[in-house]
Amino acid sequence: MIKLENITVQIASKILLENASAQIADGQKIGIVGHNGCGKTTLFKVLKGEHDVNAGEVFCSPNRSKAFVEQEIKEEDLQKPILEYVLGKDRKLAELRRLEQNARPEDLPEIMERLWLIEADSAEARTAEILVGLGFNQEDLSRPVRDFSGGWQMRLNLAGALFQRSDVLFLDEPTNHLDLEAIVWLENYLQKYRGTVLLISHDRDFLNHICLGILHFEGGKLALYSGNYDNFARQYAQKIELVDKQIKKQNERRAHLQSYVDRFRYKASKARQAQSRLKMLEKMENIAEVARDRESCFSFPDVKPLPSPLITLENAAVGYNGVPVLKKLSFYINQDDRIALLGKNGNGKSTLVKLLSSHLPLLDGTMKKSSKLKIGYFNQNQTEELPLEQTPAEYLASLLPDKPEKIIRAHLGRFGLEQEKAVTKISALSGGEKTRLLFARISIDAPELLIFDEPTNHLDMAGRTALADAINAYQGAVILISHDFHLLETVADSLWLVHNHTCTPFNGDLNEYREFLLNPDTETKPRPVASKPEPKPVQMPKSSRPDRKIRAALREIEQNIARLEREKGEILQKFAAVSGKEVGELQIRLHNLEAQIAAAEEEWLELTASAENG
Repeated sequence: MIKLENITVQIASKILLENASAQIADGQKIGIVGHNGCGKTTLFKVLKGEHDVNAGEVFCSPNRSKAFVEQEIKEEDLQKPILEYVLGKDRKLAELRRLEQNARPEDLPEIMERLWLIEADSAEARTAEILVGLGFNQEDLSRPVRDFSGGWQMRLNLAGALFQRSDVLFLDEPTNHLDLEAIVWLENYLQKYRGTVLLISHDRDFLNHICLGILHFEGGKLALYSGNYDNFARQYAQKIELVDKQIKKQNERRAHLQSYVDRFRYKASKARQAQSRLKMLEKMENIAEVARDRESCFSFPDVKPLPSPLITLENAAVGYNGVPVLKKLSFYINQDDRIALLGKNGNGKSTLVKLLSSHLPLLDGTMKKSSKLKIGYFNQNQTEELPLEQTPAEYLASLLPDKPEKIIRAHLGRFGLEQEKAVTKISALSGGEKTRLLFARISIDAPELLIFDEPTNHLDMAGRTALADAINAYQGAVILISHDFHLLETVADSLWLVHNHTCTPFNGDLNEYREFLLNPDTETKPRPVASKPEPKPVQMPKSSRPDRKIRAALREIEQNIARLEREKGEILQKFAAVSGKEVGELQIRLHNLEAQIAAAEEEWLELTASAENG
């Protein structure tokens, strides 16, 4: 059990938590959420014993082993094969194997028994399974750590945390360096993990699949909500609505009393009643507002319609140094397309969007683009290329010297970089603010096609929601590479699979793609992409925009119903194995789930009817 009693945590002059309390039972899987900078990572350090509290008590069950993802790799570990590196993270195993090599004959039986208890004979196999699940192949296992990039080295440290035998597992944004395939594997792994999981994440879908509790930072306090993230979001919204109503009612009551006092306090016949009401006003305690998460809002500029298709590829090939990575590419892109590119890291998703955005040349075939087409291209590595000593306003002005400062400032304001943020050095901006600056850069000339390669890595939950809203409101075409299932579900109309050195539409939805990842031998039955596009009329984006929003909302409701049905099935399976009080608790949960399913189905029917009538 983990128990926090009235803790206060302060960094310099900033108070992150004040008299905050929470209790987490053994075996729970808890998501820790809140806006960037609220103190989630600092709370992890407190729980790991790396940071002291300024006041209050922190209690963790004794003899509970903890595992967490290390942020760095030591110089002496860089030459180790990755299998050996991850094996070394289980210090008990490493120590017992060292003792085994130097043990006296009479000590060997005890050491062998201890090795047997921790299943040492299967350690290499378990390590390999974790590494392959996180995206490494069998040939990689003997390669040294130094051969891999920073993102892949973070996967190694994640593998090390998963391999350790632990009672409490700390994970801070574990999906940031993973592709969809590795995320689905990690979800499956964590669902089977028997210990306590404390998970910091801005990935809504990941939290929904892993967590049955959400610990939320609320104005310097901690509030624990039951259920997954979607349940938390509903409870939190209801809490805000209820308190707002109470505050409104109290303000009306206060205004009524004050009006009486003002009218009659100096009238002799009413003075006593006026004084009585004045005392009531003085004793009336203000109802505290619910601390709200910071909202994030931005929008992409309106664009002019262009004749479709915007881009046509016929039997095209692209690659590096004359060697094709992708070939036999034949497809077209229209202005109303919302395309999500799926496929493992290394299959060529980024290579394809580099071709479409003219960052790589064709090796073979043809590619035709509309003569007036403008493309905005974002990739996750561009934040490293920003001029840190410039301000956002100076940076955009240097790229667009002909644009007046007023237009540049207004455009930055679209992305929440207003007033002082526009004149703050880029080095002082947060990761999310740098990402929004790049969104501003790629869209300043109102491109008709936006391409995003992993745009969410530095965005918190509010930022990801704002991005989805902005894409759904945008009137041009979108191509998206992302490991955020919720973002893909919200904005994508088409799924294209980059696989086997080409790109074809995936014949299914994201749920089916998830099943395909868990069962890779399943036949995907990709549909061929038409090589010669049929002519389409000029798009009328403003009239089509409501339809797109309705489709996105319907997809989200359908996904929610499917998740609720899965939870219902899991509860029904548990009835046979419980008794007494637990039966009653399951019945309550089942009743709540059935009510949520009914409400979601009703919402789906109403939205469908609205779409048909509209």
